Amino acid sequence: QVQLAESGGGLVQAGGSLRLSCGASGSTFSNLVMGWFRQAPGKEHDFVAAISFSGASTWYADSVKGRFTISRDNAKNLAYLQMDSLKPEDTAVYYCAADRLLSRRAYEYAHWGQGTQVTVSA
Repeated sequence: QVQLAESGGGLVQAGGSLRLSCGASGSTFSNLVMGWFRQAPGKEHDFVAAISFSGASTWYADSVKGRFTISRDNAKNLAYLQMDSLKPEDTAVYYCAADRLLSRRAYEYAHWGQGTQVTVSA
């Protein structure tokens, strides 16, 4: 069973930056595709970004492209989401997710962290 734990959320002003981390245990990390999703109040889990096993390939939602960067360190079993130029509409609970197949669909990820709140003030 894969266990995931996010950290790094918080309150930031618009235009600021945050870096989220996701630690994984219970499986071979380099065999997992890692994804980031976010959920605003009353909304579904929205795809944010995903990264391939090796980190060579990345995918982003149009809404964050050019502002967010996903990365991973397989030696440390960590995935990251660097968020720059944050906007109030980025406010949400951010979740990391893992599975063996790449997808932009939340329901196709079997393993999830508990989430970390990101709040961007205007």
